[in-house]
Amino acid sequence: MRERGALSADPRRGVLLELYATACRAVDGRRAVRAALGAAASRDGVTLIAVGKAASAMTLGALDVLGARVARGLVISRAGHLDAELKAWPVLRCLEGDHPVPGAASLAAGAALLDFAAATPAGAPTLVLVSGGASSLVEALPPSVSPADLRRVNEWGLGAGLGIEALNAIRRRLSRVKDGRLAAALAHTAAEALLISDVPGDDPAVIGSGLVMAQADSPLPPDLPPWLAALLGRARDLPRGAALPARVVATLGDALAAAERAADDGGMTARRLAPPAAGDAATAASRFAHELALTTTDLLVWGGETSVNLPPAPGRGGRNQHFALATAQLIAGHGDLVVLAAGTDGTDGNSSDAGAIVDGGTVARGAAEARDAAEALAAADSGGFLEASGDLLHTGPTGTNVGDVVLGLRRALEPAAPAVPAGAGA
Repeated sequence: MRERGALSADPRRGVLLELYATACRAVDGRRAVRAALGAAASRDGVTLIAVGKAASAMTLGALDVLGARVARGLVISRAGHLDAELKAWPVLRCLEGDHPVPGAASLAAGAALLDFAAATPAGAPTLVLVSGGASSLVEALPPSVSPADLRRVNEWGLGAGLGIEALNAIRRRLSRVKDGRLAAALAHTAAEALLISDVPGDDPAVIGSGLVMAQADSPLPPDLPPWLAALLGRARDLPRGAALPARVVATLGDALAAAERAADDGGMTARRLAPPAAGDAATAASRFAHELALTTTDLLVWGGETSVNLPPAPGRGGRNQHFALATAQLIAGHGDLVVLAAGTDGTDGNSSDAGAIVDGGTVARGAAEARDAAEALAAADSGGFLEASGDLLHTGPTGTNVGDVVLGLRRALEPAAPAVPAGAGA
């Protein structure tokens, strides 16, 4: 876990990095699943299914407890998120899906998932592990929906800045695995589910667009384009889904609480903003910057999932980098404010960075490299600006995914101690 720039010598950034790392460790998929399973006995011949950005870590947590009792397994995650340790288990088949827009790999993974579920022996103990990212990573379409339709839906939703709940409400209506339909495909087994939540409210029927649980009511966003309304109409004959017994084992609230405890242990005061961050990233950044400027505490804690309206040819970055750069504009010149915005999964948008850490000098540093913050935001190229300013945060896959964390520190940078001349005090 590191900053890409040369500013990591600032101890305030080190404080924020450690708090972010603490938050991610508290919701680590391996740890969460291991703790949830405990020492509970299980019959031999366990079938394991894991889908999501944290699928690899969650699988390793299950193997820590179940070991050789796992007879067969299917693990589906994002490219680069499959742990090499899984190769030691020949009973596991590991696949990569597409993210953030489902594509051919997601469709292949969805077909494999349904085949795997159908081949599971009747009555077999089956453990289903789901984390954020599953909505894009696996897909199986009804005959009335083409792969081109699927891409168009997701590109429209992401480009329009549609929130995850609204986008998933559409996805679940066009899928043979979502809205509890994977659960229905496992009805002949003795299946249960453990989930890591990246959605507000931590509802198992919403996580992963409801792979393991049908949702009674998922209202569609208003003013859908006519082509999308027609597509949804053609997909009305999908079978009803079912529900598996399900437990949520890690949430954003757990991560933020861990950061708050760590701050308290370090002698800092902390305050959490509510409700969770949502909606337009720049608008959310404006609220956070305002609250940070007025707070009387050392640390301001927030989390959630914002969105960005993308131009036709977006640049590099994601919602956390967009949030960070919008915040940097608002705190420019304030030497006592430092802000971290990062995804708990270690990725952000179309970049390999988790987010960024910005301060009152970020905009000026970028300008010195011939970058304009307002232009970068308009072009959805926050990552390009933040690379120039030296503020990007790179972690690699973290083994979890509970949404985004925002941490704001109000603390002046203490001047460095003067160098002691050679021979002084001799």
